[in-house]
Amino acid sequence: MRASLEVADIFRSAGPAYRAAHAGHLSLGQLKAMTAIENCRTAALGGHVEACDDCGHWRIAYNSCRNRHCP
Repeated sequence: MRASLEVADIFRSAGPAYRAAHAGHLSLGQLKAMTAIENCRTAALGGHVEACDDCGHWRIAYNSCRNRHCP
């Protein structure tokens, strides 16, 4: 079950403004981690189809960013 609000949701909505407000004060590692978390479990990283052999139900599962800072 997905939580109602995730860190990635906050980064997606407030990340660009935060980066602009703190330009020059964020390290490359911090910027890369923010971008990875924003893209985590989205079509940007690709995905695959999971299907039930019994009922035929299927869903798309997007890939994780695999960043060690990602919750």
